[in-house]
Order: sequence, then C-alpha cells, then structure tokens
Amino acid sequence: MSPNPASKNTLALFAVCLGALMFGLEITSVPVILPSLESVLDGDFRELQWVMNAYTLACTTVLMATGTLADRFGRKRIFLISVTAFGATSALCGLADSMALLIAARMLQGLAGGAMLICSIAILSHQFQDARDRGRAFATWGVVSGIGLGFGPIVGSTIIALAGWEWIFLVHLPLALLTLALAVGTIVESRDPDASRLDLAGIVTLSLAVFGLVYAITQGAALGPPAVTAIAAATAACFAAFLFVERRQAHPMFDFSVFRNRSFSAAILGCMAMNISYWPFMIYLPIYLQIGLGYDTLTTGLCLLAYTLPALVFPPVGERLSLRYGPGVVIPSGLATIGLGFTAMKVGSAAAEPGWMTMLPGLLLAGIGIGITNTPVTNTTTASVPPSRAGMASGIDMSARLITLAVNIALMGILLVEGTVAALQGVAPAGVGLAELRAAAEAVAAGHVAIDKLPESAVQHGLVSGFGLVMIYGGVGALVLATLSRILFRSGRAEATAERNDQPAGHHSQSQAALTDSAAP
Repeated sequence: MSPNPASKNTLALFAVCLGALMFGLEITSVPVILPSLESVLDGDFRELQWVMNAYTLACTTVLMATGTLADRFGRKRIFLISVTAFGATSALCGLADSMALLIAARMLQGLAGGAMLICSIAILSHQFQDARDRGRAFATWGVVSGIGLGFGPIVGSTIIALAGWEWIFLVHLPLALLTLALAVGTIVESRDPDASRLDLAGIVTLSLAVFGLVYAITQGAALGPPAVTAIAAATAACFAAFLFVERRQAHPMFDFSVFRNRSFSAAILGCMAMNISYWPFMIYLPIYLQIGLGYDTLTTGLCLLAYTLPALVFPPVGERLSLRYGPGVVIPSGLATIGLGFTAMKVGSAAAEPGWMTMLPGLLLAGIGIGITNTPVTNTTTASVPPSRAGMASGIDMSARLITLAVNIALMGILLVEGTVAALQGVAPAGVGLAELRAAAEAVAAGHVAIDKLPESAVQHGLVSGFGLVMIYGGVGALVLATLSRILFRSGRAEATAERNDQPAGHHSQSQAALTDSAAP
C-alpha cells in the first residue's frame, strides 16, 4: 500500500533534509580533526588548508552547472546520483591513508555535496505546490541545514572521542543509504523542458580563476615571487575571460545586470562579510581552543557551541526584525554585531589569563550576528530580482559565499602564520632563524604544539598573538562591509523614491515596479 500524498511529501522532505544535514556537517565538523590529521597523516599546514578548500571550491564549481543538468535530465535523478556519490566519496575520505588521497577525495565529495544542495532546493519547490506547505518545507530544511552547520564542531568532537577521525567521513555512508531509501519512492521527478544549455565556458574560466587565487595565496611562500606572479597573471586572465564569456552568453551563468539592483548588491556584500569573518574563523577556532587554551576535543566542542548555537536560535529574530525594519537595517546591523563580536574576542584573548570566560562575550556576539543576518540575506537576494531569475540569484548567492569562504580560509591562514612568526621572534632562543620560525609557526597553526627548540609556553604565546591578528581582520572586514552594505541599501531606497516621483502614474513597467519595490528595505 503506497503512502498518501501528505505522508509521501513528509518522507521526501526528510530525505532532502538528510542531504542538507550531511552537507553542513562536512563543512563544520572537519576542522575539529585537523590536529589529528597533522599527526596521523603527517599533514602540513598548507595540506590541512586544502582539506577544507578542496570541498568548498568543488562545491562552487558545480553549483551553477547542476541546476541546468537537473532541469534537463531530472531533478530527482541528479539528486539520487549526487547522494550516491556523496556517500561513496565520504567513504573514500574515511579510508584515505595519505593527505594527497584525502584532498582528492574531499574535492570529489565537494562536487557531490554541491550538486546535492542545489537539487534539494529545486525538489522542494516542485514537491510542495501549495505556497503555505512550501514555506513550511523550506523553513524545516533551513533549520536542519543550520543544525548541520551549527552542531558540526560538537558532533566532530564527540565522534573523535568515541571512535576516530575516519568516522567523521564514514558516518555519511549509512546516512546516504537512508536518504536514498527514502528518496526513491517519495520524491516526484520533475524537469524543465525549456532548460538552457550548460555554460561550460563560464564554469571552466571561473573555476580556474578561483583555484588560481587560492593556490597563489596558500602556496605563495613556497613558490617564490616569479611563480606567484605567473599564477596571478593567469588567474587575472581567466577572470577576464569569464567576464568576456558571460557578457556574450544568451543565458549566462552570472547575469551581471542584477548587480544594478542596489538591494541585491548590498545583500551579496552580506554574503561576503559572513565568509570574511564568521565561517572561515570556525575552521581555525578549534586550534586556538586546543593549543592556545589547552582544552581537549570534547571541551573544545562544547565551547564552540557558544559560537554556533546562536546561529540556530536567532534566525527567527532576524526574520521578524527584517519584516519590521527592513533588510536595509537588519543586514548591516547583523554584520556590525559580528564585527563587534570579533573585537570582543580580540580583547578577551589579550586578557592576563585568557580562557573561555574572557572569550564568551565575543563568541556569543558573533553567533548572534550571523543568526540575525543569514536569513534576511538569502531572502533579499532572491526577492530583489523577478521570479524568473530567482534560481540564478540563488546561484550567485551560494557562489559568493563559497568563493569568499575558500579565499578567506587561505587569507586567515596566512595572517595566523605571520602573526605567530612575529610573536615567536621575540621569544625564540638565539640561533633560531626566520625559516625555522616560519616552519614552526606553520606547524603550530596546523595543530602541533611540540616544536623543537621552542618551549611550549612560547608556542602558546605565539599562537594567541597570531589569532589576535586574525580576529582583527575578521572584525574590521565585517564592520567595513556592514558600512558599505548600509550605504548601498540607502542609495537603493533613494533611487527607488526618485524613480517613483519622476514617473507619471501608471507608466511603470512590470519589471521596473518589481525592481523598485524590492529596493526599499
């Protein structure tokens, strides 16, 4: 006996939410195991960065392509393929016996995860035809996604305490099998008969540009100035080619005309600000807690809850504030709160005896800021464009997030190493050269506390100083983009008001009305 439509939709929603849970966990649970990878697989600092960047870069690469493939060949079909691939590549990550294999597996896992994420959105839109049911479905999906991101660190810490680092990845194999079992009989297949051709040239040129940028940042010190200059030139050429290709496409992957809408551009700045500060810092925060403060993995996971839990609690608050005051007020205010949180963390880390109590106010403020900001940003990017362009707007939103995240994982890593080197120069014994100090700083940033020729107290002091520089970067970045976002929102509202005053009544076109209505916060 087949389930009734309501039960079928509930099971389909459960399957899609499991996919979102797996995707989020693989971003925020993995940083907790980086110190273990450094000792078990002999990973150096740059390799550990690539364990994170390979996943986010691969997700970005496949985001825009998957939407077109799913529209053409079937959203359910591509979802099932991506879930299968995610389970298989997760198992490959767990079975990896070298850093090279793990990084390659993480890239394949990111391709599958990005495809799974985009298909989920399309499936929910088709599966739930009633507007009220669709709203509830997306709300549930958003909560589960937030749980995956917010509880990833404590899930990772618990898994390490009970089993081993491999199970951070292997746990997704049974979850993927359960997702497939639920999805096969409950998700309704859907296609778009008017699906456009795949923008292969845009995907390739943008992917090469982002990869070149991150590679130059992470490997620059080892490559030397001539090689970095060549990579930078190639990266600039790829990005220029991407701009050229997209402007000549009839159906571009990125329609740059949407950036003329000030509300859209201001919301995209919000996407970037969150990934300049909050999310990349989560990658390194476990190292600060474990080495800088000397906490074990379980205590580290509990401390990270202060950073992540507000991100789950405050989105409804942010949505209500946005409805009352408008995204033009709420988004910049949320970003400013993140900036203040990083400032408070910097002050707490500089205390005479830094600990979780001195860091707690900053951790909570940053988490509250991200909770207030995230939902209004997503809603504004899609509401600022006509409905026919909502999919493209969502793709730009996700791409902006993941590209900025990958770049800033690398930038924060450089700041952490340079800050640690500067601090170690003041406490290092005589005869220890700059090259040795840099190697020591990279080892510390990778989670290794025992350094030859340096006492443990000096290592901890150097790491705390390095993190101070990272906190300043995150705080200043969030505050600057909060200011720019507010300026764009205000100019968009002024422009919309001027257009309404200049146009005779009844002479607005439908597209102009949609544009100006969305511009007002």
